[in-house]
Amino acid sequence: MTDFLLELRSEEIPARMQAGARADLEKLFRKELAAAGIAPGAITVWSTPRRLALIARDLPEATEAVREETKGPALGAPPQALEGFLRKVGLSQDQLEVRDLKGKDTYFAVVEKPGRAVSAVLADAIPAIVRAFPWPKSMRWGAASISTESTRWVRPLSGIVAIFGVELVPCEAGGVASGYATVGHRFHHPGAITIGGANDYADKLRACHVIVDHEERQDIVRAGARAAAEDAALTLVEDEGLVIENAGLTEWPVPLLGRFDEAFLEVPPEVIQLTARVNQKYFVCEQDGKLANAFVCTANIEASDGGEAIVAGNRKVLAARLSDARFFWDTDRKTTLAEQAKKLERITFHEKLGTVADKVERVAKLARWLVEEGIVGASPLPFRGEAGGGGSQPSASLGDENPHPNPSPEGEGLDRAALADMAEQAARLCKADLVTEMVGEFPELQGLMGGYYARAEGLPDAVADAIRDHYKPVGQGDEVPTAPVTVAVSLADKLDTIAGFFLVHELPTGTRDPFALRRAAIAIIRLVLTNGVRLPLRLAFEQAAAPISFSVSRQVQAGKINLEDLDYALLSKRSGRELRTLFDLHDSFVIERFEGLVDYPSGLVRAAVSWDRFRSPFDATDFVRLSALLESLQAFVGTEDGANLLAGYKRAANILKKEDWHGVEGEIARTGEEDPLAGVDDPDLAPVIAAKMAERNAPTYTREPAEQALIEALGQAAPRAEAAVAAEDFAGAMAALASLRAPIDAFFDGVTVNDPDPAKRNARLALLDQFRAAVHNVADFSRIEG
Repeated sequence: MTDFLLELRSEEIPARMQAGARADLEKLFRKELAAAGIAPGAITVWSTPRRLALIARDLPEATEAVREETKGPALGAPPQALEGFLRKVGLSQDQLEVRDLKGKDTYFAVVEKPGRAVSAVLADAIPAIVRAFPWPKSMRWGAASISTESTRWVRPLSGIVAIFGVELVPCEAGGVASGYATVGHRFHHPGAITIGGANDYADKLRACHVIVDHEERQDIVRAGARAAAEDAALTLVEDEGLVIENAGLTEWPVPLLGRFDEAFLEVPPEVIQLTARVNQKYFVCEQDGKLANAFVCTANIEASDGGEAIVAGNRKVLAARLSDARFFWDTDRKTTLAEQAKKLERITFHEKLGTVADKVERVAKLARWLVEEGIVGASPLPFRGEAGGGGSQPSASLGDENPHPNPSPEGEGLDRAALADMAEQAARLCKADLVTEMVGEFPELQGLMGGYYARAEGLPDAVADAIRDHYKPVGQGDEVPTAPVTVAVSLADKLDTIAGFFLVHELPTGTRDPFALRRAAIAIIRLVLTNGVRLPLRLAFEQAAAPISFSVSRQVQAGKINLEDLDYALLSKRSGRELRTLFDLHDSFVIERFEGLVDYPSGLVRAAVSWDRFRSPFDATDFVRLSALLESLQAFVGTEDGANLLAGYKRAANILKKEDWHGVEGEIARTGEEDPLAGVDDPDLAPVIAAKMAERNAPTYTREPAEQALIEALGQAAPRAEAAVAAEDFAGAMAALASLRAPIDAFFDGVTVNDPDPAKRNARLALLDQFRAAVHNVADFSRIEG
């Protein structure tokens, strides 16, 4: 078995492309070898700014002989089919074999391929790899670049080393022939180096000041930067991205510590760090928890003066960058955020949703509404549909108690009116920093700079913090705000985004989500769960969509928007039911994100969601309530009582389904003229139902002991479970259900449901229906697997 070395050398490969290039090189190499039937041993791929290198271990000297058989058309097929097959296999008709295939004579092409020298396979593979290499950006060069068929590479290809064992693999790609020679460090050893093979490649390059292993260079940058800071009694601000980038920019990394003018520290530390990181690829340092006037740069040479000249040059460049940042900082503070916010009228948020100023106006009103309604703040309102209610809208009166407080010191001592004022003020200013000089230079600082500018002009801390943090949480690992003002503005911003883009039919499709609506939905869920916010999702979306709908309607009337691009249901004024169509879509969209976010089995989540929708179809999903239910439900089904009760429930449900049981109402004779919308609430129908129920409760037969025991157990457990659910005591509700486990098991063991006597059969089916309803009142057990 023999080792193979391949080096593809060029001018500087951008650091950001090197990881992808390493993966692509290995993938293409394996593909070429697999096509020849070669399975290599371990493969190592390295990169430096000037080269990609691959070492493949344990390759055979030659491939094995291969016999390939290809089925062709049947005898008697049209001549065109046979001609096409012959072109495909590269044979003539007299070279084909005829075999019987399922009673039909069929042509077969049989090709015997003898074994091939692996060096010859590699000679063909290298140019193919170069031609197929998928650089994100590439170029042509030289006289050949006139042709679009010429070789493309990230930078002009300047050298190829291809050695199989100790033998050269002769090949050519991009006008460059393979050889034994490479080059060392650009400054320390610019001359040629002769490579003997895979075993001496890394050592010879190291002797010429090139560390070819990118991971080793990363370790040097990481440890060297930390040591340079510690030698100056400083703490390095760790940045793994910078470690990788500096390693990708150097072949012989040497971290060096430098200092900048301490006067620059009056600029916000995030600005200094971003300036150093983005523009110069420098690490920054801290002292006693605060940013220090120090940086660590990574040189690419071992300087004779210890790096003093390099540090001095980098200090000058950084000073120029920091001077620009300080100018932006000073200039922006001369204008208040309120004045800056007026410029948002010039920025289009979306062609169908108006300007950023329009969005800010909507978010401000929605943030105030969230606080005034008690959804966010110190004293949330009780909602009908929870304990003591049953409607779809929040109560008009304030609750005295706060069952799910929002933990935040900012809410203490502030009445609701003050919180609402702060939320509206923060919302009106939250996008103002988008037009500042600093954010224009560093878009990554949006929000953060707004918070600094708000604090600098003396606005309340709660307002400044809300401006700073209203984009959060952005990703899964991002912190979730807990301050009431910030939560209100953040929720309002994301509700407006989802409502607006759904309204104008800019919906996510597959992996495409250009407006990050999925991320906004996840952020809403995390805000709600972290802060215990009782958010009536449908009502919130209705509130968010109302001003957008009005604005869009005006644009439709003015001919600026085509009706075909919009959701007809929301714009329709014919009925409330049609108006809810889009809000159902909102609901489903957010719930799908919830199902993917929580760490529960999918069946449990579906059971809880289905139950929640059934209990409050117009308030829609309450994620705080759902989470509490899921926690108790998971604990319950994991017990013996829970597992057995689930089995009993499924058995009861299957019997009722098989018997097509529709309850007492299904037995009532109808004339066909009844109002289908009235249902069981029809006053003329109520006495009939009551009589049927009385008949069920007083049957003409003697009940079996197990049957009577289940009736009595239901009489006690069902009210207990219902009361516990109403109080959101889901653990108590599960305990009530647990008391039904033994009676339902005994019922199935001792009672025949499908008795020949119709009275017994109907009464027992009705009893199972009552059992199913009692369980459904706690969770939709039909959705749980098992």
